Amino acid sequence: MNRVQLEDVQEFVSSFVLADELRGSSFLITGATGLIGSVMVKCLVALNRRHNLGLRIVAVIRDLEKAKRVFNDEFSEIVFKRLSLNDVTIDNIGAEIDYVVHLASPTASKYFVDYPVETLRTAIEGTTSVLEYVKNVGVKAMVYASSLEVYGGNDTDGWLDEDFQGNLNPLDTRSSYNMGKRAAECLCHAYAEEYNVPVMMARMTQTFGAGVEYNDNRVFAQFARKVIERRDIELHTTGETCRMYCYTTDAVSAMLYILIKGQRGVAYNVANKDTYISIRDMAQFVRDLFNKDISVVIAPKDDQGYAPQTKLRLSTDKLESLGWHPIYGLKEMFERLIDSMKIAG
Repeated sequence: MNRVQLEDVQEFVSSFVLADELRGSSFLITGATGLIGSVMVKCLVALNRRHNLGLRIVAVIRDLEKAKRVFNDEFSEIVFKRLSLNDVTIDNIGAEIDYVVHLASPTASKYFVDYPVETLRTAIEGTTSVLEYVKNVGVKAMVYASSLEVYGGNDTDGWLDEDFQGNLNPLDTRSSYNMGKRAAECLCHAYAEEYNVPVMMARMTQTFGAGVEYNDNRVFAQFARKVIERRDIELHTTGETCRMYCYTTDAVSAMLYILIKGQRGVAYNVANKDTYISIRDMAQFVRDLFNKDISVVIAPKDDQGYAPQTKLRLSTDKLESLGWHPIYGLKEMFERLIDSMKIAG
């Protein structure tokens, strides 16, 4: 871990008040080397060290060498399973699991467009496999990492709760991602209703923080990289999409709150309600705060697989009713992202 990541994990351990609820528990985490998965594993290891909780962490991965790089400080304290999601079974994992966090998913817009079949199959078949495992083992709780993109299109600035349903076009190639997430949520709810599987859905807004790779192509990483390199911020859309954001350790905390206190079959929006902003305004925000010598340039491109323009001001009342509150605002989020990327670069 670099200095910024270490500070984040230490802050998480100091502020997370439900540690004792996890004592003696075993976790299964898919997508463990991704951004949110790796931060969750690091936070759980640190929580275990601080409070001597007796946690056992099983991480489903595809690339052992990447896992060694990502978890160099924690490697010996994690059980790694190099498996596809379809191989998440009792034979391969064992039955001694209390909590499951299903994070494995593609995250790049261009991938959704170039590989729509693989995107859909990962969402539907992979989640079915994990749900079958959970049903057969009888865990305490599972959280499925969904996305704000399940809401589809919306053109108003009003608050949206978890019952809102915006427009999604199933014949748009990029819909492989958001339709896949919707279908996976439907599967989770079906397993909860028919088999009493204790699964909840965390509808994640765009999440970032220390640990984002320097060459990550998501918009927040592009903005941070341009600041570091003293280059103009180029927007490849008109930047009218408005959404909220969440810091990585805040998102990890939210998912743990959902696991411990959430209601079976229910979806929870995971976001910092104070971060609602348009892409264009966020570019200007970053430029004004971190490097006034650069400019924001609008240079649209139509072949990048970006989501359609929409406005998603998500209500977090349901999540906050569990006792969760975010720590990091947008300014701190970018400060920590930029500091971390400077180290990584």
